Amino acid sequence: MKIALNQVSFSYDGSRRIFDDVDLVVESGEVVCILGPNGIGKTTLLHCMTDLLRPSRGTVTIDDQNIDTLTPLEVARVVGYVPQLLQTSFDYTVLEYVVTGRAPWLGIFEKPGEEAYLKAQEALEKLEIRHLAHKPYTRLSGGELQQVSIARAITQEARFILMDEPTAHLDYGNQLKILRMVRELAGQGYGIVMTTHNPDQAIMLEGKVAVFDRHSRFSFGAWDQILTDKVLSEIYNVPLKLLEVAGHSRKVCIPPDLE
Repeated sequence: MKIALNQVSFSYDGSRRIFDDVDLVVESGEVVCILGPNGIGKTTLLHCMTDLLRPSRGTVTIDDQNIDTLTPLEVARVVGYVPQLLQTSFDYTVLEYVVTGRAPWLGIFEKPGEEAYLKAQEALEKLEIRHLAHKPYTRLSGGELQQVSIARAITQEARFILMDEPTAHLDYGNQLKILRMVRELAGQGYGIVMTTHNPDQAIMLEGKVAVFDRHSRFSFGAWDQILTDKVLSEIYNVPLKLLEVAGHSRKVCIPPDLE
């Protein structure tokens, strides 16, 4: 199964384009990290892939079927979305919120049953946050909310999970836990697309990258073919270098001194 973008462009007002001619393919079992400066269109691109926004030009397809021809329910059974900020409107417990991920698989008036709650509990266990199950999610920290939102997407059983900066509100240890979980989900056959401001995360995940530079130029491919000193320096507007870590067989992105 795959999601493909072909020559996708987007404009909010019909004249000023956010991005142009994006070609991207993510297949089951792959991880794609989207990198780029603030405001360049990373979240907008995710919204086009989930049918929350319609491209101004080009096509988004799921297994060669145009997403425009699918109902929201059909899309939700394939694509799960984890927003950067979770809007808390009702005083659900965490478990009650996570189980709403089963909605695409229920009838119009059907309530979640025992199996749905079991899947929600398994998702909380996978993220090691089962202790939050009965806590009102309006009382969670930003980092806890992010993890709960990911648990909901896992409960949804969509084959693709799109995450908007899933580590943005997490401490370093929990960031690494989310990255391990992303790799595990890909190993289980999920396609993962995530935006990030940290190039080291893309390097650690060793998947593909979709890169916008400061001039909205777009590149897509294997991380070790796309990410270079020049590309990273253009993205973040500071001199950056990729260096090999002795004894660990991987690279890291080294920033300049703060002097």
